[in-house]
Formats: sequence, C-alpha cells, structure tokens
Amino acid sequence: MGLDAPRLSGQVDATGMSIGIIVSRFNTEITQALLQGAVNALKSHGSTNQDLHIVYVPGAFEIGTIAAFMAKSERYDAIICLGCVIRGGTAHFEYVCRGTMDAINAIAMRGDIGVGNGVLTVDTFEQALERVGGSHGHKGAEAALTAVEVTTTLRKLGNI
Repeated sequence: MGLDAPRLSGQVDATGMSIGIIVSRFNTEITQALLQGAVNALKSHGSTNQDLHIVYVPGAFEIGTIAAFMAKSERYDAIICLGCVIRGGTAHFEYVCRGTMDAINAIAMRGDIGVGNGVLTVDTFEQALERVGGSHGHKGAEAALTAVEVTTTLRKLGNI
C-alpha cells in the first residue's frame, strides 16, 4: 500500500453508543479512578449516563466472564474492561494476569465489537497511581476512547 492510498481510521465519537463497562472491585481506589477517567472521557465524546452500563465484579479474573456475556448479547457497541492487579509475593499475579488478558483478548479477536483494555498489571500501588492521571497518563480514559475508536473503525469497515 502506497502512501497515497486511502487511509481508514476511526473517530472518537461515542454519541448514541451503548457501552458496557466492567470494573473490578479489588484495589478499589485504583479501579474507581479508572472508572471515573473512562466515564469522563466518554461523556466528553458524546456519551450520556443512559448509554453507560457499569457492572462490578469481585476481581480482575471475573472481568472476562462478564465481558464475554456482554459481547455475546449484542446489546453493546463497545466494552471497556477496568481492573488493577498488583504483584504480590506468589505466582498468583501471573495466573490472574494471564487469565484476564487471555479472556479480554479472545473477545477483541472476534472482530465484531470494540474492546478497551484498562486492566493495569503493575508491581506496586505507586505504579498504579501513575497510570490513573499521573506520569503515565490515564489508562481508564485511554481504554474508553480506544474502545470507541475501534467500534467506529469496525463500522466503517463493514460499510466498505
């Protein structure tokens, strides 16, 4: 493809989109900050409270179950997954992170719904704070806007 070929990219306009947001309750201070960033970003790009469907789950591992159900229901235009897994002293971190990421990836790979992955996998609480408005940006907002952009790109591809 040459540089003069038409380029397709999504827009970040969430107006009228039905958006499912799954939020882990574990590490609540971080996950609530992720949620607030996602909601603020979505509202600044056209979403209303009625467009957003927020579901809380116990931990990051359960995010995939609810996200898969939401995607399968075909009631949502985009899905945003928010959680925070902080490394501890056992192998539990690796198992939870792998299972969570594999589940989210499986939904994204279907290619029929925009998915935003805002599940933080960090070594320390301080690293998590850096990712909810600190030196590493706001991963909740990024995940939300990514899901919307992927959704609009999928729609455009469907119309080619």
